[in-house]
Amino acid sequence: MAMYILKALCVIGILLNVILMAKKTKELRANPEKDSEIGLNGEELWKRGLQPRNLIATCIIGFFANFFDTLGIGSFAPSSAGFKLTKSVDDILVPGTLNVGDTVPVCVEAFLFFGFVEMDILTLVLMIVVSILGSFVMADVVSKFDRKKVRYALFVGLFILASVVLMKNLGVGPFGTQGEALGLRGIKLVVAVVGNFIFGALMSIGVGLYAPCMAMVLALGMNAGCAFPAMMGSCAFLMAFGNGPKFISAGRFDPVACWTQAIFGAVGVYVAYKFVGSMDINVLTKVIVVVVYITAFLYLHDAIKKGDAA
Repeated sequence: MAMYILKALCVIGILLNVILMAKKTKELRANPEKDSEIGLNGEELWKRGLQPRNLIATCIIGFFANFFDTLGIGSFAPSSAGFKLTKSVDDILVPGTLNVGDTVPVCVEAFLFFGFVEMDILTLVLMIVVSILGSFVMADVVSKFDRKKVRYALFVGLFILASVVLMKNLGVGPFGTQGEALGLRGIKLVVAVVGNFIFGALMSIGVGLYAPCMAMVLALGMNAGCAFPAMMGSCAFLMAFGNGPKFISAGRFDPVACWTQAIFGAVGVYVAYKFVGSMDINVLTKVIVVVVYITAFLYLHDAIKKGDAA
């Protein structure tokens, strides 16, 4: 019964995100005033996103980032790298675009992966709830960051994330262990709850929850399969009911990129889940790690050299 409720919440999250995004996109496009940070009004930002170079880039990024997300790599790191390297999304809008645009694909993932293993429902629900609380607290802060702060935050976040993903790929640290537990109690449950609260908060600055959550799950002696419903459920609900609405309300997202992420990302999720769930992605993951490290330092370079300039 609990799994049916969680799946129903995924559907509600998708509908809520689409409705809020459509309403805010219409509102932004109707507002003639230029955004003080971005230097464009809503209609100009919309037209910028529809330029063929930007539109094609965000469609491709949306599909492949969420394709790999379904395989456990995560979508935030490759998406951030893609946005930066193609210059398709303004740096200041990257955190919001990640959290708003990837909500639909991640909710689809969670819907598909709930029931992947018979994980203890108390552990799963607590981890999901605290991740939402963490994101709700931090999203309100990040949505007020200027471009320079966003760049520094993305550098730190991507550097840490790339390092954790590399550890996962090499099977070192907590990733070198394999437990059998399907649930946690006592001090281990407290650690999982506190950890997921922090990971949920970090999602607001563009640090994906997948790799850190998987590392924590394994370090606490849980079955590796538990990482999928835990990390996908946490991301889905914190984005749908925490980060997403916050960034949408603040207008801190790229509207065109968010729609392409939502549509093509959902397609990428389905393709990965249906056809290639067992493919070997070790080499590809290492390539992505290198790209993310490079992107992290590009954000640092721009923070130092350009400051808050576009």
